[in-house]
Amino acid sequence: MTMSFLGKALRVVPLAAVVGCSCAYAQTYPVKPIRIIVPFGAGGPADIYARFLGPRVQESLGQPFVVENRPGAGSIIGTDVVAKSVPDGYTLLLMSNTHTVNESLIPKKPFALMKDFVPVAPINYSDLLLVVHPSLPVQSVKGLVQLAKSRPRGLNYASSGNGTPYHMAGELFKAMAGVDILHVPHKSSGEARTSVISGQVEMMMDAITTMAPMAKAGKVRALATTGQQRSNVTPDVPTISEAGVKGYETTIWLGIMAPAGTPRQIVERLNAEVTKVTSRPDVKQAWNAQGAVPMTMTVAQFEKHLQADIAKWANVVKVSGARHDQ
Repeated sequence: MTMSFLGKALRVVPLAAVVGCSCAYAQTYPVKPIRIIVPFGAGGPADIYARFLGPRVQESLGQPFVVENRPGAGSIIGTDVVAKSVPDGYTLLLMSNTHTVNESLIPKKPFALMKDFVPVAPINYSDLLLVVHPSLPVQSVKGLVQLAKSRPRGLNYASSGNGTPYHMAGELFKAMAGVDILHVPHKSSGEARTSVISGQVEMMMDAITTMAPMAKAGKVRALATTGQQRSNVTPDVPTISEAGVKGYETTIWLGIMAPAGTPRQIVERLNAEVTKVTSRPDVKQAWNAQGAVPMTMTVAQFEKHLQADIAKWANVVKVSGARHDQ
């Protein structure tokens, strides 16, 4: 009887020690710089807001947030780096709805989003802006649709890569407008933007936060936005739904995830710190001027958001016929 009790005690003590160690570790976190991997190129929304967020979270945590761009393969290269990182809270992923799209668009990946990562917190969302090069003889969405129908596969649209919000926005537009426009993927949103501004590619749907200044400068012609209502950044530009493709709506949103196995206390701490930043009045004001809307959710709410977005884009991929190799 005594030996049996002693055996049970010996089995319980190591577990208690591990739990105690984990809690103590989480309470002292962080004790060194935190790396945020952005699996997209420099200059795009993910990169911009990672660099905006980092210093402000650093104010509370007292450790530097180091942003590292690891673009390639539609976000898969950088994302896989994080998936294989030690789950200690010192390597985080700056993700977007590219990742929820890729769950159905690219089923054969070296990771599964909801298995190999844990949700931390959302950051913000923004509309996309449909723009064309000024040389294209169209002034409206209806004009663009008419031209595209008269020239099947005769027009091109740029994106920052397969599976990105820019790609899926284009495929959804094609499906809903009944047009056939060629997709030209690029390595980053910056490269795609440059191709449209230079006239190498006729059109693009780009984040309003980065493309609106180009439209206002006359480098591109803005035809419509992709949200449910007009953006305060471009109040004179109609939505795509308003302009003739009824029911069209899509956005780009950003968030943070961590490798699966990251201690829950650390995940909750990071969620609280990110939420503090996205709830600040000065941040809301700054982002509103750029066309970005802060997102605040608990870890559980963000997990539900991710699951719903994966299901949403799985349906869009099916309806649009989008493929990773397009």
